Amino acid sequence: MKLALFQQILELNQLFDRLTAGLERLESVSFFQRDLIQHARSDVEIARVYANREFFDNFEAIVENDAKWAYKFQRAFSQKLKDPDDIYLEVRDSEERRKRKGLPPRIVILPSWDMSDEDRYDREQSSRKRNAAKRLRHGSRKSSKKPEVTGRGLGQLATSKKGGRRP
Repeated sequence: MKLALFQQILELNQLFDRLTAGLERLESVSFFQRDLIQHARSDVEIARVYANREFFDNFEAIVENDAKWAYKFQRAFSQKLKDPDDIYLEVRDSEERRKRKGLPPRIVILPSWDMSDEDRYDREQSSRKRNAAKRLRHGSRKSSKKPEVTGRGLGQLATSKKGGRRP
């Protein structure tokens, strides 16, 4: 609900009350024509009616929008709490009810089915990926320099000039 909207309509009605009370006090002052002040009071009341009618005519739309939001919020929260494997348990229970009634199964659940097999598979795949990444990291830490082949001989390695071997 839009609390600020309710506060505004309340404040508007309070202002209408203050204006009406002020006009009532002016009726007793002989300087003003009483029938004109009463006419002004009726105009104020008509304005109040129109303002309240406008608010309450649109109130249903406000409530409906809030109800839609609340439903979506509740549904999203329920989906977060729901275990994805619960559907399998519901299907198993439904098939057991059908079996007790003597009806043929609509689906067959594997007899060796284990709810945690998918979790186990995911853990194994994750572990394999981590191990492969470790192997790649350890392999890239080794020197990436490859021996150079000189023109003198295929088996001879090129070495640096300082402190290296001479051919």
